[in-house]
Amino acid sequence: MLENLKGHLKKFIDVDPIQLEEILGYLRTKTVARKENILEEGQVCKYHFFVLNGMLRKFFVNEKSVEQTTEFAIENWWITDNMAFEQRAVTTFYIQAVEKSELAYISQEDQEKLVAAFPTMERYFRFVYQRAYAAAQMRIKYLFSLSKEQFYLDMLQKYPHFVQRVPQYLIASFLGFTPEYLSEIRKRIIR
Repeated sequence: MLENLKGHLKKFIDVDPIQLEEILGYLRTKTVARKENILEEGQVCKYHFFVLNGMLRKFFVNEKSVEQTTEFAIENWWITDNMAFEQRAVTTFYIQAVEKSELAYISQEDQEKLVAAFPTMERYFRFVYQRAYAAAQMRIKYLFSLSKEQFYLDMLQKYPHFVQRVPQYLIASFLGFTPEYLSEIRKRIIR
C-alpha cells in the first residue's frame, strides 16, 4: 500500500531500504469513503495527509454558505491546513475525499520526530512544500491574469485527465464560479 510513497521519497532523497522502512514506520494509513471529511472547520489540525490512491480537496464555506475549493490532492500529493498543522491550531478549512481514497498520514509530533531521526526528511519536505507553493503561486497568477473562462480552458488544455476526473461542480468551485457558468462555457466549447 505504501509503494507510491516509497517511490515518491526516492524521487527526492537517497535512502537505503532499511531506513526507508523505518521512515514509513512513522506514518499510519487509512481508507476514506467518497465525500468523507477527514478535517472539518473548528477542529484542531493534527495530521498531514499523503494520497496513495484517490483524491482529496480542501475547501472552506464562505459567507454565503457556498463551498469554495482551494486545493486538490491526487496520488503522490500531500495536503493539510499548513498554518493550523504547524501551529496545532483550529482550522477554518475542510478536507474531504472526492473519491474513495487510500491515505498515509502523520501527526505534527511524529513529523517532528521523523525529521529529527532522519534529517534527510527535512530536505524531502522542503521539496514537497516548494512544489505546493509553486502550484499555489500559479493558481493566484491565473486568478488575477486570466478570465474565468480562459482559466478553465487553460486547465482543460494542460490537465485534461484531471479535469475529466474531477466532478464539474468541484472544478467550478475551484475556479470561483458557479456550475451553471461552467456548463455555459462547456457548451460554447462543444459548438
